[in-house]
Amino acid sequence: MKVIFTCGGTGGHINPAIAVANILKERMPESEILFVGAKGGMEEQLVPKAGYQLVGLPASSFSRKLTPSGIWHNLTGVWKIGSALHGARKIIQEFKPDVIVGTGGYASFPALRMGSIMGVPVCVHEANAVPGLATKLAAKKADKILVNFAESGKAYPNQDRVEVVGMPVRREFIYTRREDARRELGLDDRPLIVSAFGSLGAREMNKAMAEFMKIEQDRGIPYQHIHATGSFGWKWMPDLMKEKQVNVSFGGLDMREYIYNMPTVMAAADLIISRAGASSCNEIAAAGVPCIMIPSPNVTDNHQEKNARVLEKWGGCEVILESECTGERLFKAASDLLENSEKREQMRQALLRSSIPDSAERICDIIVKLAR
Repeated sequence: MKVIFTCGGTGGHINPAIAVANILKERMPESEILFVGAKGGMEEQLVPKAGYQLVGLPASSFSRKLTPSGIWHNLTGVWKIGSALHGARKIIQEFKPDVIVGTGGYASFPALRMGSIMGVPVCVHEANAVPGLATKLAAKKADKILVNFAESGKAYPNQDRVEVVGMPVRREFIYTRREDARRELGLDDRPLIVSAFGSLGAREMNKAMAEFMKIEQDRGIPYQHIHATGSFGWKWMPDLMKEKQVNVSFGGLDMREYIYNMPTVMAAADLIISRAGASSCNEIAAAGVPCIMIPSPNVTDNHQEKNARVLEKWGGCEVILESECTGERLFKAASDLLENSEKREQMRQALLRSSIPDSAERICDIIVKLAR
């Protein structure tokens, strides 16, 4: 069987495709897999690292701003889409896929659209509570529309093609044991807080976490705390911590650029403070770790807040908007949760109930059926 996975832009679009491709390879080692993404996108690092071939196409996002620069961006984008559709046709003709699977991002649209035109079975997966533009457009002709949240399925007119499958996450998030993780990290008996706000970080949230960690230090460091600044925050946040006279290398405070071993760190955590991207929501749910979510306000259709509100409705998280967020407020919210073991257990159970641990396997089953 031959399968094209098409995705791009963020890890939240790319990693689920890789997770499904891995299951497909386990089940059917003879299968041939090709990734199609955008030239210059994050997929150029993640896909080859996972061991799969990637072909890049010209790609462009869509600007909603009616400014001269926004209009020019869209005009050049039309040319890029035309070129990408031509390239996708050539790829499909040469590779001859049995199924094309799109997991989101504007880079996925050309291959999905051309696949539908050429009669190849097409399957789209939407990770967020609100469908992205590429998913909306591709779903009109898709044979199967797979959604992470049941709530998002209502956005599609062709309900007979919609199926709730959750979002694939790495198995380590599901099966890493808390005791093993805490031993590996060398933690003591104090609760562990983990905070992270994306690969690029977020200036306002990093400033709030600097205040948060100053309060922790002033109160004798009652919690162990691992904070990831992101690559942008790493350039200036260490100086801010020195200015605040916070020692982040002693006593349980640990500031890093990235958390590379996130499944282990998350399994050891008592509380996560995070953005509400689809990947974060599903990794946290799979691990069953109580969380405070601060949705990014700088995303299309405010989809992060809508993601977080779904988990909040299920009872799995607390939501604080960035506009209302300070280090002091965050510290109080975190302290209240860490002192309430009953509530944290209720949140943990709600998260585990919301998670679909065999999501990748379900999507793999659907791919095989479409191929037949």
